Amino acid sequence: MASDLDRAAALIAAIPDFPEPGIVFRDISPLLADPDALRVVVDAMTAPFAGSFDVVAGVEARGFLLAGAIAAATGTGLVPIRKAGKLPRAAASVAYDLEYGTAIIEMAADLPGGMRVLLVDDVLATGGTLRAARELLGMLGYVVAGTAVLMELDGLGGREAYGPVHTVFRV
Repeated sequence: MASDLDRAAALIAAIPDFPEPGIVFRDISPLLADPDALRVVVDAMTAPFAGSFDVVAGVEARGFLLAGAIAAATGTGLVPIRKAGKLPRAAASVAYDLEYGTAIIEMAADLPGGMRVLLVDDVLATGGTLRAARELLGMLGYVVAGTAVLMELDGLGGREAYGPVHTVFRV
């Protein structure tokens, strides 16, 4: 499986100076377009959590794509965590800091809580987004059974700020 994961990692493109100078954006579009690579990363993201979650929570936007694939592969549901102002009904929200700004995430306040959640995102950088998502899930009565990310950016302190997280790739 290591060679399959190496192949999947090679599909992630590094785009310098996006969305602003000094930031290297990791474009996962080529990985998502490759069915074998997508299957390999979905399996790698979920392996440590088999049977421990009832629903997958994905953080907008690329976390949605991975969470949807994981939910479909594991026969579980999907709970979207959205950027502010995207939900048409009552929502709970949490504000947080990014490595290059601030943001607010929201989740529908009327979805059934009490379920065990696998929290999924594409990147762990400073840990702010995942901390906010975990707080939001807790506010709404979910139990975070684990957290999985596709990539962890070394040197930004995300793991130290967030806590235990399963990472497929470190860059």
